[in-house]
Amino acid sequence: MQLNQLKPTQKKKTRKRIGRGGKRGTYSGRGVKGQKARAGARFQPVIRELIKKYPKLRGYRFKSNQDKVAIVGVGMIDKVFEDKNKINPQALLDKGLIRKIKGRIPQVKILANGETKKAFTVSGCAVSKQAKDKIEKAGGKVT
Repeated sequence: MQLNQLKPTQKKKTRKRIGRGGKRGTYSGRGVKGQKARAGARFQPVIRELIKKYPKLRGYRFKSNQDKVAIVGVGMIDKVFEDKNKINPQALLDKGLIRKIKGRIPQVKILANGETKKAFTVSGCAVSKQAKDKIEKAGGKVT
């Protein structure tokens, strides 16, 4: 069977055409005068109220300029890396702690989730204040 051999199972229902003579005379079931009786009667759509409640999104296909930041906890780094390793976004990507976003290595922020006893050298990453304290307390450096 091919696409050109397909046929609908039901007949196509034709739209009721009012006011063309025949059984329905004069007003053709539309009543007398008024907005509903006129040709091309349009009502304000109910959806409009919903649309007006949405926030304005500064134009077509607007996206904020903030790039997404990959978040990594100190505890995760402690599990994956050895003592005195250098930690940067590329090293985190190689170990599988972060993923590329749209083909790029994202900005990385290290947070204070978990504990560490290993001395790391962290560079090229944003580090929270508490995470910095934990890393330096274990004998590491943050640059």
